[in-house]
Amino acid sequence: METIRVKDKEFRVSIAREAISKQVKRVADEISRDYAGQEPVFLVVLSGAFIFAADLVREVSLPCEICFVKLASYEGTCSTGTIREELGVTLDITDRPVIVVEDIVDTGTTMAHLLEKLAVRKPKSVDICALLVKPDKLQVDLDIRYTALTIPNDFIVGYGLDYDGYGRNTKDIYTIVE
Repeated sequence: METIRVKDKEFRVSIAREAISKQVKRVADEISRDYAGQEPVFLVVLSGAFIFAADLVREVSLPCEICFVKLASYEGTCSTGTIREELGVTLDITDRPVIVVEDIVDTGTTMAHLLEKLAVRKPKSVDICALLVKPDKLQVDLDIRYTALTIPNDFIVGYGLDYDGYGRNTKDIYTIVE
């Protein structure tokens, strides 16, 4: 099984690019069906979701807009528990359907924070679309309408996800080797 080194850690392939592509297409088809006749705003959470979002919106068959928000809660391989907003929503989402595109939902606290911030902007609706979900680690109740893949509580890199800023540029997803 293929391994890579990112900084001081070793990782092995856990989800191959073909499996990722298949699930991204499935989710895009679901969104295209569910939002038929609408023009959703895809709100992409940077930096991790940028690759997933690019692949996803190219598969969606709807007119749409894309906006970016940047929130930070990780340092190294651990969540700090504190959420910093580094780049805010710049588009008017009032009465618009919004799909929040996230790379990974683990504890859910960052997503819950973002949903609170979005509610005051009075969107028509807000749905969550996550590349990866760690159901065993969720600490808040979230309605994640679109999930590409569920994974165990392992630290991963690749396909947009990073370890201290590195490892985002792989086509596969890798799990840390302890």
